[in-house]
Amino acid sequence: MSNLIAFVGMCGAGKSVATEAFIDAGYSLVYFGGVTMDELKRLGLEKNEANERMVREGLRRDLGPAAFAIKTLPKIEAGLENGNVVIDGLYSWSEYKVLKERFPNMLVVAVLTDREKRYSRLSVREVRPLTAEQAQSRDYAEIENSEKGGPIAIADRYLTNNTTADEFKEKVAALIKELDK
Repeated sequence: MSNLIAFVGMCGAGKSVATEAFIDAGYSLVYFGGVTMDELKRLGLEKNEANERMVREGLRRDLGPAAFAIKTLPKIEAGLENGNVVIDGLYSWSEYKVLKERFPNMLVVAVLTDREKRYSRLSVREVRPLTAEQAQSRDYAEIENSEKGGPIAIADRYLTNNTTADEFKEKVAALIKELDK
């Protein structure tokens, strides 16, 4: 039976770092944020926080709060036919419920990082850096408009990421080893 792992957490917590380790271990990636990026490209819009938020919220308004799960279900199912799958960026409670109903053995892992540390990381990241004000605005929007807190609260596992990247990668490697047993 194939593993389905979904990483949840606030922006800048380290979900992508954890996901990369699972990809390196042979898992197929389903990136929920890719739905947003594809829609930005289709609409000819620049990649920035304002446009990304508009698209994320627009998709949920048009398709319902489980929009990203619904749009990625075929990709998840195809990936599981070939092996293990890791999801980067499961956001909403509605998405969680759709996926958990379809994949009851899905393991949800929340990556937790202190807010100040997340904001510091976001300010210097190479792709789409955010100021502290932009990061806080995104946090509020994701909590209030995207039901983001639910999947974090009900996660099966929690990984804290308040130290070095190497130490966090060791925690992720230990989880991969555990799941491969």
